[in-house]
Amino acid sequence: MWVGIYCELTEFALMFLVYFVARAHHPDAFRGGPQQLSTLAGVTNTVIMLTSSYFVARGVMAMRRNARATCLKWLTAALFTGMGYPVVKFFEVQWNVAQGLSGNGEVFQMAYYYLTFNHLVHVCWGLLGLMWVMFRTWMGAYDATDHDGLEAFACYWHATDLIWLMIFPLFYVLP
Repeated sequence: MWVGIYCELTEFALMFLVYFVARAHHPDAFRGGPQQLSTLAGVTNTVIMLTSSYFVARGVMAMRRNARATCLKWLTAALFTGMGYPVVKFFEVQWNVAQGLSGNGEVFQMAYYYLTFNHLVHVCWGLLGLMWVMFRTWMGAYDATDHDGLEAFACYWHATDLIWLMIFPLFYVLP
């Protein structure tokens, strides 16, 4: 599990390195970047990611007390909250395209789309993983003494949060 998370963090670290190199070589393209994007979408997705992670953490805490039904309620809340991320991202892309932000040519837009779509893929994988641990929880595979799969998923989900918490200021806040 940790190898996978380290690989994911390394992948994004390399993408952030490319981001900073591109930003150093094309400062004008990045200076006006945040004004091109929907801050509302970025803030909304930040709230979604953090809230969903909170619900996952509560689910893990419930399982540690062997409260399977409570765990499932928290994981269900995490799933429905987390599903908001791709929905907001879909509408954000529609808005971006309507504003002329297609990702064709301008380095800021290409970096933005590459990093955020890559993150979106990881969020979607995480949502599938969440459904898997919910199913396993429902089937009784986890209890207070043996819930490593749930803990592993929680670590992955929190890693996707960590990545988003780096993406958000780079694209939506910093000039």
